[in-house]
Amino acid sequence: MFLVGAFIAVGSLCAQSTDAEWQAEVAKLKETIQTNPAQAAEEAEHLIKGKNKKNVELLVAIGNTYLDADKLPEAQEYATLARKANGKSALASVLEGNIAMKQKNAGLASQKYEEAIYFDPKCTEAYLKYADVYKSANASLAIEKLNQLKALEPSNTAVDKKLAEIYYLKNDFSKAAEAYANFAMGPTATEEDLVKYAFALFLNHDFEKSLEVANMGLQKNAHHAAFNRLAMYNYTDLKRFDEAIKAADIFFNECEKADYSYLDYMYYGHLLESLKKYDDAVIQYEKAVKMDPTKTDLYKNISSAYEQKNDYKKAISAYQKYYASLDKEKQTPDLQFQVGRLYYGAGTQPDSLTITVEERKQALMSADSVFHAIAEAAPDSYLGNFWRARANSALDPETTQGLAKPFYEEVAALLESKNDPHYNSALVECYSYLGYYYLLAIENPALKAEAKANKDKSIEYWNKILAIDPANATAKRALDGIK
Repeated sequence: MFLVGAFIAVGSLCAQSTDAEWQAEVAKLKETIQTNPAQAAEEAEHLIKGKNKKNVELLVAIGNTYLDADKLPEAQEYATLARKANGKSALASVLEGNIAMKQKNAGLASQKYEEAIYFDPKCTEAYLKYADVYKSANASLAIEKLNQLKALEPSNTAVDKKLAEIYYLKNDFSKAAEAYANFAMGPTATEEDLVKYAFALFLNHDFEKSLEVANMGLQKNAHHAAFNRLAMYNYTDLKRFDEAIKAADIFFNECEKADYSYLDYMYYGHLLESLKKYDDAVIQYEKAVKMDPTKTDLYKNISSAYEQKNDYKKAISAYQKYYASLDKEKQTPDLQFQVGRLYYGAGTQPDSLTITVEERKQALMSADSVFHAIAEAAPDSYLGNFWRARANSALDPETTQGLAKPFYEEVAALLESKNDPHYNSALVECYSYLGYYYLLAIENPALKAEAKANKDKSIEYWNKILAIDPANATAKRALDGIK
């Protein structure tokens, strides 16, 4: 087999003969080109004298050797000689294509590789080089050409490797994983192939298989950064947090040449948050957003971590940073809703040591203000007024002022008109408040003249609950008490 220059890496190549004598001489020529160009030229000319004057393989080998040394004029000279020796040589066409690629002339290069395939349909290198030309510009063309070669050479792992590379580049991780599976676990695979295979599986959400491949890599190199990174990612996604934290410790503290990304800190943050180490999680999320300031979604994670430790002030502040980072058209009511929900959480949190009565009131009023804006922006949705009702109910915990009454009434009317069982839970909440409100009104001396009407109203709402949920104990007790 011919083993010189650009042909070394591709295995089964274009049809060619072998000649050990000139192969050895061409191998020496590579070094001489760099150290003594004039001597190299003489040696090359000497090689092609006599019987080798029309030896296409030799001429192409010398041309590729010059090309590898970035000596394009000399490479072109030997390509021309090869073409003169055999006008239909696939090898000469490949060399011309290689030269065109060095000259960044992709159009000519692809034409030359196509020409090589025409002259020799089994010219493996031409298929692979053609795929290289188009792998970024037109992946479909590259894949089509590689599949043609795959049909000719089903066991050629170089084809699978190139297909995997292209699918990976175009973010088709399912197909990339399939291609990697054909060779990445075998003897021809490099460590980088194994890493990319594991990443393709991970990105395709096959966490178990990705972890298996990563652990194979770790058996060979326990402190390999990429394999430890993937172990941390996969263990986290699989919710195997004890193993994930061990992998994270090795990744961040023991691996050499670990080039950290925002994703590393983000995953570490997710892991720590899952372990309820909220302050540590925030530190990692902040590192992530500092590394990539465009990832403002991370402020939502920071907000979530603070919320889970009942630090609503910081949770609200972080969420507002996220909201403010968005373009106006992306500041939608559903995102506003989350701000209102955080204010509501602050106003209803059970820990009275972290918030004063006045702060609680202010938080609930802020929640009401946000939900009011949502109700106006999305009048067909019940959520704005539903949460206004909740906020006002919290502002009037004894239900003496009936602050939530108009909002629960409005929500009940809207949901009744929809006649959809999905809203039954919300309706039960509305009816419960209204039934209780009128129950209290029966005993209110100031409303003595309206006692019967209030009694009837209360009974009406409790019966509405039983129509939805016949076993509702609260409604049954209320009705028993009224009777």
